[in-house]
This record gives sequence, C-alpha cells and structure tokens, in this order.
Amino acid sequence: MKKLIISLKTPSEALDDFKKSLKCAMKGEKKEPHYEIAFDNKKDFQKFIRNIDVLMAILNLKPHSIYELAKLLDRDQSNINKVILFFESFGVVRIQATKIDNRMLKRPIVDYQKIEFNLAA
Repeated sequence: MKKLIISLKTPSEALDDFKKSLKCAMKGEKKEPHYEIAFDNKKDFQKFIRNIDVLMAILNLKPHSIYELAKLLDRDQSNINKVILFFESFGVVRIQATKIDNRMLKRPIVDYQKIEFNLAA
C-alpha cells in the first residue's frame, strides 16, 4: 500500500530524518516505504489542510477530468485548477492528459491509498 505522510517540520528536523533513513539504508535495514511531505511553513500547511476535500474527492470519486471534479464539488473550475496545481507541485496529485473527440481532458490522479498526518511536537 502506497502511503503518504504529511508533517510540519523545520528544515533541520527534515534533514535529521533524512540522515537517519540514509544510515539505516546503508546498514541494509529495511523499513516500510512511505512518501512524506514535510511543510516548513504554516501557510502552505494550512492551504493543504483547507483543500483536503479536493484531494479526498479525487481519491474517492475518481473524476475523469478537472471539469467533472469541479462539478462534483460544486466549485469554480479555476479554483479547482489552482488547488490541483498546488497539490501537483508537492507531488500529491498527478495529471493524466487524454484526448477524447479532439478534446484534451486533464484527469487528476492520487496514487496513494492512505494519507496520514504526523503532527507530533
């Protein structure tokens, strides 16, 4: 199962975690693989949380296009586009472009089956 962990860490904490993981890998120790996004500022973290409904809709409803996602959420398509670009910049969402009847459809996809939050202080 592909898991995404969202956390709020300082750059030095993120670097320390990387060093620990690298040491374990060099020793040949195996850990459960995961992908983590460590936000270092509260503004981006809050934007992520504020738009978690878009992420969950992509994960659960599997829309065929950004337009369909906007309709399902009853939100403006330009707003949804901005949110998708934000998530895409962190690697949480990817866009799959498909041509159907001479129209390009951009399908948002979330490749993670589980999303966890690690807010330990």
